Amino acid sequence: MNSQQDVIYGLMNELEEALDNKGFPLLGFSVVKKDTVTNILDKLYAALPDEIKEARALLRRKDELQYEAQQRAEKVVADAQSEANRLLSESDLLRAVQREAEKIKEQVITDCEEIKRKAMDEAESVRAQAADEASRIKDGANIYAEQVLTNLEQNLGQLQEIVKNGQVQLERRRIETDGQANYANQRPEYAQDFKMV
Repeated sequence: MNSQQDVIYGLMNELEEALDNKGFPLLGFSVVKKDTVTNILDKLYAALPDEIKEARALLRRKDELQYEAQQRAEKVVADAQSEANRLLSESDLLRAVQREAEKIKEQVITDCEEIKRKAMDEAESVRAQAADEASRIKDGANIYAEQVLTNLEQNLGQLQEIVKNGQVQLERRRIETDGQANYANQRPEYAQDFKMV
Protein backbone atom coordinates (compact mmCIF):
# COMPACT_ATOMS: atom_id res chain seq x y z
CA MET A 1 0.00 0.00 0.00
CA ASN A 2 2.92 2.27 0.76
CA SER A 3 4.27 1.93 -2.79
CA GLN A 4 0.82 2.82 -4.17
CA GLN A 5 0.86 5.96 -2.04
CA ASP A 6 4.36 6.75 -3.34
CA VAL A 7 3.12 6.36 -6.92
CA ILE A 8 0.11 8.60 -6.24
CA TYR A 9 2.21 11.26 -4.50
CA GLY A 10 4.76 11.05 -7.34
CA LEU A 11 2.01 11.68 -9.89
CA MET A 12 0.71 14.58 -7.80
CA ASN A 13 4.24 16.06 -7.82
CA GLU A 14 4.39 15.55 -11.59
CA LEU A 15 1.10 17.43 -11.93
CA GLU A 16 2.39 20.23 -9.72
CA GLU A 17 5.58 20.50 -11.82
CA ALA A 18 3.49 20.65 -14.98
CA LEU A 19 1.55 23.54 -13.46
CA ASP A 20 4.75 25.34 -12.40
CA ASN A 21 6.62 24.98 -15.73
CA LYS A 22 4.87 27.55 -17.90
CA GLY A 23 2.67 30.53 -17.45
CA PHE A 24 2.58 33.89 -15.82
CA PRO A 25 3.80 33.34 -12.24
CA LEU A 26 3.41 37.00 -11.27
CA LEU A 27 -0.25 36.86 -12.26
CA GLY A 28 -0.80 33.46 -10.65
CA PHE A 29 -1.69 31.72 -13.93
CA SER A 30 -0.22 28.52 -15.40
CA VAL A 31 -0.53 27.22 -18.95
CA VAL A 32 -0.60 23.43 -19.18
CA LYS A 33 -1.40 21.18 -22.13
CA LYS A 34 -4.64 19.31 -21.68
CA ASP A 35 -2.96 16.07 -22.82
CA THR A 36 -0.35 16.39 -20.06
CA VAL A 37 -2.99 16.73 -17.32
CA THR A 38 -5.17 13.98 -18.86
CA ASN A 39 -2.19 11.62 -19.01
CA ILE A 40 -1.32 12.25 -15.35
CA LEU A 41 -4.97 11.77 -14.29
CA ASP A 42 -5.11 8.46 -16.20
CA LYS A 43 -2.02 7.32 -14.32
CA LEU A 44 -3.63 8.39 -11.01
CA TYR A 45 -6.74 6.32 -11.76
CA ALA A 46 -4.55 3.36 -12.66
CA ALA A 47 -2.63 3.76 -9.37
CA LEU A 48 -5.77 3.54 -7.21
CA PRO A 49 -5.67 0.69 -4.69
CA ASP A 50 -6.88 -2.70 -5.86
CA GLU A 51 -9.52 -2.66 -3.12
CA ILE A 52 -11.38 0.14 -4.88
CA LYS A 53 -11.27 -1.72 -8.19
CA GLU A 54 -12.38 -4.94 -6.48
CA ALA A 55 -15.27 -3.16 -4.78
CA ARG A 56 -16.55 -1.93 -8.13
CA ALA A 57 -16.22 -5.44 -9.57
CA LEU A 58 -18.04 -6.94 -6.58
CA LEU A 59 -20.94 -4.54 -6.97
CA ARG A 60 -21.22 -5.47 -10.66
CA ARG A 61 -20.96 -9.17 -9.80
CA LYS A 62 -23.72 -8.97 -7.15
CA ASP A 63 -26.54 -8.81 -9.72
CA GLU A 64 -24.98 -11.64 -11.72
CA LEU A 65 -24.84 -13.83 -8.62
CA GLN A 66 -28.47 -13.10 -7.79
CA TYR A 67 -29.53 -13.94 -11.33
CA GLU A 68 -27.51 -17.17 -11.36
CA ALA A 69 -28.94 -18.20 -7.98
CA GLN A 70 -32.49 -17.50 -9.19
CA GLN A 71 -31.86 -19.55 -12.34
CA ARG A 72 -30.54 -22.42 -10.24
CA ALA A 73 -33.57 -22.29 -7.98
CA GLU A 74 -35.97 -22.24 -10.90
CA LYS A 75 -34.15 -25.11 -12.59
CA VAL A 76 -34.20 -27.21 -9.43
CA VAL A 77 -37.91 -26.51 -8.92
CA ALA A 78 -38.68 -27.25 -12.57
CA ASP A 79 -36.71 -30.51 -12.42
CA ALA A 80 -38.48 -31.55 -9.25
CA GLN A 81 -41.87 -30.72 -10.78
CA SER A 82 -41.10 -32.77 -13.88
CA GLU A 83 -40.09 -35.70 -11.77
CA ALA A 84 -43.21 -35.36 -9.67
CA ASN A 85 -45.42 -35.34 -12.77
CA ARG A 86 -43.73 -38.48 -14.05
CA LEU A 87 -44.51 -40.29 -10.83
CA LEU A 88 -48.15 -39.16 -10.48
CA SER A 89 -49.41 -42.71 -10.46
CA GLU A 90 -47.49 -43.57 -7.34
CA SER A 91 -48.89 -41.30 -4.67
CA ASP A 92 -46.53 -42.32 -1.86
CA LEU A 93 -43.54 -41.75 -4.08
CA LEU A 94 -45.10 -38.54 -5.37
CA ARG A 95 -45.45 -37.17 -1.83
CA ALA A 96 -41.86 -38.10 -1.06
CA VAL A 97 -40.68 -36.37 -4.22
CA GLN A 98 -42.73 -33.28 -3.40
CA ARG A 99 -41.25 -33.14 0.09
CA GLU A 100 -37.76 -33.53 -1.34
CA ALA A 101 -38.42 -30.86 -3.95
CA GLU A 102 -39.62 -28.49 -1.22
CA LYS A 103 -36.48 -29.18 0.81
CA ILE A 104 -34.29 -28.56 -2.23
CA LYS A 105 -36.19 -25.38 -3.00
CA GLU A 106 -35.77 -24.12 0.56
CA GLN A 107 -32.09 -25.09 0.52
CA VAL A 108 -31.52 -23.26 -2.75
CA ILE A 109 -33.32 -20.18 -1.44
CA THR A 110 -31.23 -20.32 1.73
CA ASP A 111 -28.05 -20.74 -0.34
CA CYS A 112 -29.02 -17.79 -2.55
CA GLU A 113 -29.70 -15.59 0.46
CA GLU A 114 -26.35 -16.59 1.98
CA ILE A 115 -24.48 -15.85 -1.28
CA LYS A 116 -26.24 -12.50 -1.54
CA ARG A 117 -25.48 -11.63 2.09
CA LYS A 118 -21.79 -12.54 1.73
CA ALA A 119 -21.48 -10.55 -1.49
CA MET A 120 -23.10 -7.51 0.14
CA ASP A 121 -20.88 -7.82 3.24
CA GLU A 122 -17.73 -8.10 1.13
CA ALA A 123 -18.78 -5.21 -1.09
CA GLU A 124 -19.54 -3.02 1.95
CA SER A 125 -16.22 -3.92 3.58
CA VAL A 126 -14.25 -3.12 0.43
CA ARG A 127 -16.25 0.10 -0.08
CA ALA A 128 -15.51 1.20 3.50
CA GLN A 129 -11.81 0.46 3.06
CA ALA A 130 -11.78 2.33 -0.25
CA ALA A 131 -13.57 5.31 1.34
CA ASP A 132 -11.04 5.35 4.22
CA GLU A 133 -8.12 5.20 1.79
CA ALA A 134 -9.64 7.94 -0.39
CA SER A 135 -10.16 10.08 2.73
CA ARG A 136 -6.53 9.57 3.79
CA ILE A 137 -5.30 10.48 0.30
CA LYS A 138 -7.53 13.59 0.27
CA ASP A 139 -6.29 14.64 3.73
CA GLY A 140 -2.68 14.18 2.59
CA ALA A 141 -3.31 16.20 -0.55
CA ASN A 142 -4.95 18.99 1.49
CA ILE A 143 -2.02 19.11 3.92
CA TYR A 144 0.46 19.21 1.04
CA ALA A 145 -1.48 21.99 -0.71
CA GLU A 146 -1.61 23.98 2.55
CA GLN A 147 2.17 23.61 2.96
CA VAL A 148 2.78 24.75 -0.62
CA LEU A 149 0.53 27.79 -0.11
CA THR A 150 2.22 28.64 3.21
CA ASN A 151 5.66 28.45 1.57
CA LEU A 152 4.43 30.59 -1.30
CA GLU A 153 3.05 33.17 1.17
CA GLN A 154 6.41 33.27 3.00
CA ASN A 155 8.31 33.68 -0.29
CA LEU A 156 6.01 36.50 -1.36
CA GLY A 157 6.53 38.20 2.00
CA GLN A 158 10.31 37.97 1.58
CA LEU A 159 10.08 39.34 -1.97
CA GLN A 160 7.94 42.24 -0.74
CA GLU A 161 10.54 43.00 1.95
CA ILE A 162 13.34 42.94 -0.66
CA VAL A 163 11.38 45.35 -2.88
CA LYS A 164 10.78 47.73 0.06
CA ASN A 165 14.49 47.64 0.98
CA GLY A 166 15.41 48.36 -2.65
CA GLN A 167 13.07 51.34 -2.70
CA VAL A 168 14.57 52.69 0.54
CA GLN A 169 18.11 52.31 -0.88
CA LEU A 170 17.11 54.11 -4.09
CA GLU A 171 15.55 56.95 -2.07
CA ARG A 172 18.74 57.29 0.03
CA ARG A 173 20.90 57.43 -3.10
CA ARG A 174 18.62 60.04 -4.63
CA ILE A 175 18.86 62.17 -1.48
CA GLU A 176 22.65 61.74 -1.40
CA THR A 177 22.90 62.61 -5.09
CA ASP A 178 20.75 65.72 -4.59
CA GLY A 179 22.95 66.75 -1.62
CA GLN A 180 26.14 66.33 -3.64
CA ALA A 181 24.70 68.39 -6.49
CA ASN A 182 23.80 71.23 -4.06
CA TYR A 183 27.30 71.17 -2.54
CA ALA A 184 28.89 71.35 -5.99
CA ASN A 185 26.75 74.39 -6.87
CA GLN A 186 27.89 76.20 -3.72
CA ARG A 187 31.63 75.44 -4.31
CA PRO A 188 32.31 75.57 -8.09
CA GLU A 189 35.95 74.55 -7.60
CA TYR A 190 34.69 71.08 -6.44
CA ALA A 191 31.94 70.72 -9.02
CA GLN A 192 34.19 68.56 -11.20
CA ASP A 193 34.38 65.93 -8.42
CA PHE A 194 30.57 65.46 -8.31
CA LYS A 195 29.67 65.30 -12.00
CA MET A 196 27.25 62.51 -12.89
CA VAL A 197 28.73 60.15 -15.46
